[in-house]
Amino acid sequence: MSTITVPQYLNLQEDCYALHQAFKGIGCDEKRVISILGHRTQAQRLAVADAYHRQFGEILSHRLKSELHNNLERAMLLWMMDAAERDAVLLHESISGLGTKDTALIGIVCTRTPSQLYIIKQAYYNLYHRTLEHAVDGDTSGNYQKLLLALLKGNRSEILGVDRQLAMADAHALYKAGEGRLGTNEDTFIHILATRSAAHLTTVSQYYLQAFGHSLEKAIQKETSGHFENALLAVVQATCFPPRYFAQELYKSMIGVGTNDSSLIRVITTRAEIDMLYIKGEFSSMYNKTLEHMIAGDTSGNYKHFLLTLVGGA
Repeated sequence: MSTITVPQYLNLQEDCYALHQAFKGIGCDEKRVISILGHRTQAQRLAVADAYHRQFGEILSHRLKSELHNNLERAMLLWMMDAAERDAVLLHESISGLGTKDTALIGIVCTRTPSQLYIIKQAYYNLYHRTLEHAVDGDTSGNYQKLLLALLKGNRSEILGVDRQLAMADAHALYKAGEGRLGTNEDTFIHILATRSAAHLTTVSQYYLQAFGHSLEKAIQKETSGHFENALLAVVQATCFPPRYFAQELYKSMIGVGTNDSSLIRVITTRAEIDMLYIKGEFSSMYNKTLEHMIAGDTSGNYKHFLLTLVGGA
């Protein structure tokens, strides 16, 4: 459930004029920009951008880029994109340049549905003129690469029904591929996690716990390592209980010395209109503090104000 609050009455021309006024003079009225764009849905933001271009002859995202700075600029520009374009841009950033930002790569590829990945792949190709699969193939390796490419094929079922007999067989197959043998048959983990539906994997996880006395997540942690382990865990956690997975991602972005603003911005801008209300509830339950309290303590200025606006805390 979304945490974005939208005024009862909206007027595109008024929004455009208010934004134009906020950009006038020395310095930008950042709070005014946030008060408008932070309280509009994706469809409304895209409509405002289109109307602004028609009314003032300039692209709104370009004006925002010239007026805002640092983390506020980055967060606002991502917020102004549609969901598929935003994920495509985040993926490109994660695999371009020196080194791969695997947290973002895993956080998108391993948590999106096949339908979402299909649209993301189209957006990626339109933006960068190469397939997402080709980009991932060139920047990853080993079983980690195999899992990501298998997920990008989009062969995971999205049906809600569950064949309980098959789910039980999958639970036992995963045990035999990992804890039940010397060494790990990674291909079995990849096949099951990259082809089974969310409802099916949730049932597999339940059966695994019943049959073997601990969670499938613990088995993955015991039998695998590195980015491959993190990717498998992301598939299981984001499939079986997305709010818990994203609450953990938010917590990890702010705990310890310094804030991982890239991760914080990525999770908030991509989940605010989907399930942030549930993520906030899970966050409070897991960490005995509110998400708003932690954001307020780890960020500052209008960047803080914008993030709090998106999570319903301002």
